[in-house]
Amino acid sequence: MEMADVTDRRQAIATAISAELERQAMAGAARIDVEALAAAVEEALDPAPPANEGKRPSELNATNDD
Repeated sequence: MEMADVTDRRQAIATAISAELERQAMAGAARIDVEALAAAVEEALDPAPPANEGKRPSELNATNDD
């Protein structure tokens, strides 16, 4: 992985964490929802495809693999 890729990845993670913590704070959370934080980071690192442009492997099953 090139240094620019590492920097971009780290920035994406930092942005996702900041945004999720801000969202939780605005919602009045008394504690950090770690699962929501993990989901935000996961989404930042592996964003969903644009609408109607495919599925992630985890979203595939025998009914939609044609």
